Amino acid sequence: MSAPTTAQWLRTAVDRVAVGSTRLAADRGGRLIRGLHSRYTRVRAWVGESRGFDKWFRVALLIGAALIARAVGVAVARWAYDRIQSGAWWKVLVALAVAWIIAAYRAGRADWQPTPVPAPADASSGEGEQADTEQPTPPVEEAAPAVEQAPAGPPPVSPVALVAAVRDIGTPHAQLVPLAEHLSTTTDAVRAAARQMGWAVKDVRMAGRSSAAGLRWDEAPSPAPAGPSPGVVGAGQPADDNDDDTDEEEAEKGVRVVRTDGGLIVYDLADTHRRRGTVRA
Repeated sequence: MSAPTTAQWLRTAVDRVAVGSTRLAADRGGRLIRGLHSRYTRVRAWVGESRGFDKWFRVALLIGAALIARAVGVAVARWAYDRIQSGAWWKVLVALAVAWIIAAYRAGRADWQPTPVPAPADASSGEGEQADTEQPTPPVEEAAPAVEQAPAGPPPVSPVALVAAVRDIGTPHAQLVPLAEHLSTTTDAVRAAARQMGWAVKDVRMAGRSSAAGLRWDEAPSPAPAGPSPGVVGAGQPADDNDDDTDEEEAEKGVRVVRTDGGLIVYDLADTHRRRGTVRA
């Protein structure tokens, strides 16, 4: 796209100044009308709050002030006209014209917005402002339910669930992405659960997948049991000779991993018959 020529730029600038001049004239005229209306309202309220002689005295003061302002205004206007006609104020006129052109050029842009005018604080609005200040503030208890909102993000992964997931989908190791899909959570939650267990995340391989971050099955730590489980003997503890397990024994959930010299022994706590498997390191 070629740059605009000087004639095109001047034509665009003149159009922008014309649009800006219209906007400035409307804005300044509106401000003047609003100011006059505000002063008229105040004067009317000032006269209306009086009675009898005081009221007529105030009316006389207003008439006298209007006559004096008219005389002063006419005198100043004639003096300014004579100065302008004689050419004594040509520098002032040039400065005012340049200032107006600059302001009109800035007001001619597409995103121009007039400066907001604050609402006049007259006597009639005093009651409304007092009513606004007397409105009770909302109680603090309304904001309390926002503190009790549930925390965002997936729930944490328990150590037992993580060991069981690695056992179920591992070949024998399991990567973080399939683990997160199996547990219906995110890889960050899986990584956080492994970090809490002291299970190091390393590059591992799975069947049909390339090497990626995951957990090695032979490095699985033993999650702390929720309570004593009959039939499961910890390291250094005497074995129970009672072999009277029955089907009425309450089933438990999760698994327990015990590391031995021959490999890892996985106990399925949900199986009342205590079947177990051995994974060689």
